[in-house]
Amino acid sequence: MTAVALTGLGTYVPEDVVTGAEIAAESGIPEHVVVEKMGLREKRVCPPDRDHVTDMSVQAGREALVDAGVDPADVDLVLYHGSEFKDHVVWSAAANVADRLGADEAYATESYTLCAGAPVALRQVAAQVRAGDVERALLVGASREEDLVDYGNERSSFMFNFGSGASAFVVEGTDSTPESTALSGGERARALVRESAAVTDGSFSMDVVMPAGGSKQPPSHDTVDAGLHTLDVPDPDGMKERLGEVSLRNYLDVADDALAKSGYDRGDLDFVAVTHMKRSFHDHLLAELGVDAASDGYYLDEYGHVQSADQGLAIAEALDADPALVQSGDIVLCLAAGTGYTWAATVLEWRG
Repeated sequence: MTAVALTGLGTYVPEDVVTGAEIAAESGIPEHVVVEKMGLREKRVCPPDRDHVTDMSVQAGREALVDAGVDPADVDLVLYHGSEFKDHVVWSAAANVADRLGADEAYATESYTLCAGAPVALRQVAAQVRAGDVERALLVGASREEDLVDYGNERSSFMFNFGSGASAFVVEGTDSTPESTALSGGERARALVRESAAVTDGSFSMDVVMPAGGSKQPPSHDTVDAGLHTLDVPDPDGMKERLGEVSLRNYLDVADDALAKSGYDRGDLDFVAVTHMKRSFHDHLLAELGVDAASDGYYLDEYGHVQSADQGLAIAEALDADPALVQSGDIVLCLAAGTGYTWAATVLEWRG
C-alpha cells in the first residue's frame, strides 16, 4: 500500500492583536476569567479590508509548498477545509486559492467539518492518495469567524476565544515503507499520515447558529437591524449540560480509535495538537490521554481558537518554541471537535 507523507507545513496569522484584557473590557467578563479560565492572553484579528480567508490560505499554502519543495504546478488537489465564512457566499475559496498559487493542474474542492476540519481533511486526502486518486495535495484552512462574535451576547461567551489565521499541509504519496524517512524521489517527509477516526452527535446541530443569512431567514434590513448576523447559542445552559456528558468521552474515543488503527495506544503518544479550549479542560483531556499538558501539547493562548487551523498552528508553534517538543519518531495526535458536533482524530508519525 502507498504510504502517505506530510511533507510541508505552513501557517499565517494577521498582525492585529486583541488582548484578553480588551475582550474583558468589551464583554464585561472579569479579565482573570478571560485570561486564565478561557485561556486567552491574546488573539489575532483581521482588519475589514484585508486578510480574508483566501488571502490567509494563500500565504499559509505558499509557505507549505516551499517547506515541501513542491512546485504549485505539480499539485493534483487543493482542498480548502476552513471556515464557511469566507470572502463571498456560495463561492469556491478553494478555486481562488488554487488560481492565486498557480496550482493550474489541480482540481479544487472544499470540505466542511467546522472546527474538526483538519483531522477529517487529512483523513480524506490520505484515503485518496492510498487509492491512487491523487499523488500530491495541498490542504488549506483559514478562519476569521471572530468577525461573527458579539461580545455583548453572554450566550455566546464560549466563542469569545475565536481568533483569525490559517494553516496548510502538503500531503504526498510515496512508495517508501512506513519506517522510511524519505520519499521515493528523495524528498524528506515531515511526518507519515497514519489512521483517523471521527464521530458525530447530530443532536447538537442547532446549538450554535447564526440566525439570519441562510435560506430560513434571508438577509434583510430587519435582520441586520436586529443583530441576527452574529453567532448565537439559543440554550447555553442546556448545551453545556449535554456537552459535558459526552465531550470528554468522545474526544477519548476518537483518539483511542485512531491510535489503535495505527498500531498504537495512549502510552505511545508524544504530542497532542488539539483544538483550543478552556485551560482546565485542555489539561484534563491531555492528562486522560497520558501526556503532560506542559510539555506534550502547545496551548494556543496567544492565538485563541482558529477553527480548523488549530492543529497546524499548534505543531508549527511547538516546533518554533522548542524543537524538542516534536522530534523524529514522535507520535503526534491531531485532535479536534467542531460544533454540530463532530469529534475527529488523525495520527501522525513525525519524521523531522
